[in-house]
Amino acid sequence: MSRYGAQFGPNFTFLGVPECDLDVPDTYGDADVVIVGAPFDGGTSYRSGARFGPSALRAACYLEHDGSRPSLALRVDGLKDMKVVDAGDVELYSGDATRSCADLEVVIEKIAQTGAIPLVLGGDHTITWPDVTGVARARGWGKIAVIHFDAHADTGDITFGSLVGHGQPMRRLIESGAVRGDRFFQIGLRGYWPEPETLGWMAEQGMRSYEMTEIVERGLSECLTEVFAHSLEDCDGIFLSVDIDVCDPGHAPGTGTPEPGGLTSRELLDAVRRICYELPIFGMDVVEVAPPYDHADITAMLGNRVILEALSAIARRRQDDREGTTWDPAQPLLADRFPGE
Repeated sequence: MSRYGAQFGPNFTFLGVPECDLDVPDTYGDADVVIVGAPFDGGTSYRSGARFGPSALRAACYLEHDGSRPSLALRVDGLKDMKVVDAGDVELYSGDATRSCADLEVVIEKIAQTGAIPLVLGGDHTITWPDVTGVARARGWGKIAVIHFDAHADTGDITFGSLVGHGQPMRRLIESGAVRGDRFFQIGLRGYWPEPETLGWMAEQGMRSYEMTEIVERGLSECLTEVFAHSLEDCDGIFLSVDIDVCDPGHAPGTGTPEPGGLTSRELLDAVRRICYELPIFGMDVVEVAPPYDHADITAMLGNRVILEALSAIARRRQDDREGTTWDPAQPLLADRFPGE
């Protein structure tokens, strides 16, 4: 489970950041963020193809892959102002979900034990089970809150006779005790699943889920503020899980289980930026990018920018903590007045 390079496609790192070898601690021991690919889609229930997500997420950009991306809004370079390295893909076999999850969990725990943030490129949403479990083992069992963007609750029990799949990771996490149900926040749910029995189980766990109708009525910003007010009660940090299908299929067509009526890409990017600036992030994954169903790299580009927004916001939070300053989202880019005033 050391660095395997790319399991599928050409071997390159995320936008040209330095590579690391998980068998050589000196290559990542002082890293702030370790990117790792999880090319697994053996848990899909509809359209597979997310195994190709890590390669697409690493490559989707029209700019040079030079390990630098200065953010216009945040005035930092998330790839330069922190030490960000790429460990390549964990070798995962989509035909054996249990083994693949166990192998991935070992890698994530190893990264998290250094204090670095594991940033996992999926893969289908099955991988969030080992991702969060690995972080919880390293940073505090039951002390990690989860903020989960998704069209689907992923709290099912058994699908196709299996306890492991992309519709079940959140139930597995809560049942194991890795995460408390009342510190599990879901944003963007909609559609026609799950059934009342599963919703009842979710209510018993104390989960808080924001369906799209509530988000539209109250506003995404207000919903996030409510999440922030409770997420760190008896918890030390946040795991952020972003299923790209939280966005409307018009903004993210390349995904395995599309559901109309979701967030816009702008709403998702703003939300991820705010979460990573205002809350302590212990781990993150971006999942369900399925390039075979994408066109014009729309979904892969969005996933790539979700990652960059997160990295930029984390870098800006750390800079502001050091300098005792606060980022102002209304700060103009070039001037504070119109010419001639």
